[in-house]
Amino acid sequence: MSFEQAAAMPTVSILSYMLLHEIGQITKTDVLVIHSAAGGVGSMLVQLAKLAGVEKIIATVGNLEKANYVKKLGVDVVCTYETFKEEVLKQTNNEGANVIFDSVAGDITSESLECLALYGTLVQFGNSSDKVGTFKTSDVHSSCRNIKGFSLGTTRKYHPERLAPIAKKVIELFDSKQLNLPIAHIFKLSDAAEAHQLIESRNYEGKVLLKV
Repeated sequence: MSFEQAAAMPTVSILSYMLLHEIGQITKTDVLVIHSAAGGVGSMLVQLAKLAGVEKIIATVGNLEKANYVKKLGVDVVCTYETFKEEVLKQTNNEGANVIFDSVAGDITSESLECLALYGTLVQFGNSSDKVGTFKTSDVHSSCRNIKGFSLGTTRKYHPERLAPIAKKVIELFDSKQLNLPIAHIFKLSDAAEAHQLIESRNYEGKVLLKV
């Protein structure tokens, strides 16, 4: 793979593979919701879910201008954060999604639980909204829903041995062109402030790189 692709892929691809197959334990018949689907992890989650044969993927984006991008990756239904709960219930005959991947937190966590199916799993792995997500314990046990948290940084620190076999799998997928991670922009190191501004604007697709 190219040097740029090699720089972009490690964290997001390894994380996404583990989220789907070890934490979310997805199956082909699941309805998935992937929040922030146009970002680095979102782009990987969508592609890996399609490779696994998942039949329906619902994605949220901050701006519908990103809809074509995520659809090309394999998303079936695109919606905004403001409309996703209603859209998920509509798409599932009010049963809800089986697995929801949430890197946003805040109100998105609460609304995700409101459209999560019985026995469904909410995978919480980020906090890009910088707000705390809340839920009632009674809403979890009475519906047999699962809430699972995951951090690649924690796993890298305490159980790094789990990463090597996953890295081997995703590198093979990139090498065989089954996976691709679009690079939104490459900045000079001296322009790092501009790179941060772009990331904070959320007005990009894929990964942002710094050239050292």
